[in-house]
Amino acid sequence: MDELVNKRVVLITGKGGVGRSVMTAALAKVAAGRGRRVLVTEIAEEGDDYSPLARHWGRERLPRLPEPLELNVQGCALLARTGQELFLKSVLRSATLARAAISSDALRRLLSAGPSFREMGVFFQLLTALRDQTGGGPTHQLILIDMPATGHTLSLTGLPELLLRLVPGGPIAAALKEGQRYLNDPALAAAWVVTLPETLPVSECLELIDGLGKTKMPVGGVVVNRMPADPFTAAEREALTPLVEQYAWLGRELFRKPLVAHRELARLRSHTRLPVFVTPELPHDGLIPALAKLLDGASPMPLVTGGA
Repeated sequence: MDELVNKRVVLITGKGGVGRSVMTAALAKVAAGRGRRVLVTEIAEEGDDYSPLARHWGRERLPRLPEPLELNVQGCALLARTGQELFLKSVLRSATLARAAISSDALRRLLSAGPSFREMGVFFQLLTALRDQTGGGPTHQLILIDMPATGHTLSLTGLPELLLRLVPGGPIAAALKEGQRYLNDPALAAAWVVTLPETLPVSECLELIDGLGKTKMPVGGVVVNRMPADPFTAAEREALTPLVEQYAWLGRELFRKPLVAHRELARLRSHTRLPVFVTPELPHDGLIPALAKLLDGASPMPLVTGGA
């Protein structure tokens, strides 16, 4: 956790429904509690009216530009159009000209249709946040990004290398290379993959780790979220298993769930040398503070529950 909160930028990624937004919010609270100035972000679309990440601070959506959410925590959405406007402003050296250009229907259609232009806008808004300085130091000491689905994560992390083949010089190339120096440096950046102790999420987690490696994005580790507790001892399980297998009991899948979870956790640990942290299922009420407290004292040892 010390290493994670001392990065400049951390991507929280994984399959949909694994708890990325919850993990991002909890990590923000951990880092803020340690005195770090945190910016929480998510990649959004123009017109989105709901954000799972924003709701953890009582909002429907994150603002377009950074605003305070709580002590030491600011938040904003990473939007393609915002980043494109910021890029044009840096090239044209005029906010007025940049706004006029981005308002052009022809240019907006081009930016919407062109390959990688959306990712480039998001990338440049992130780079702008990394560049921001206050009092001689970074305005945001840690930027946490609640990433969308797996494919979008790889599109962003693979963007610099892809576009630099097509645009090796000029202001676009300069911005891409500057962003690369952040994202590809394990001292400054890391992706953390959140998964569940289930077959499909673990398989996708392993594929994502491999994909991140191919885009040269450092991976800090894996968080296995919502590990179920086993209410049975080993002896009780041994006695009950024949009965559960013989009859179509209601609750058969719940009985098997801890076994599947430990099997998938073992599979994950056998296929990666990355640190693997395990968080238990927690009540919804007070989830974020409880998870933050758990993470703040985390160690990469597997959680053992019940008799499993």
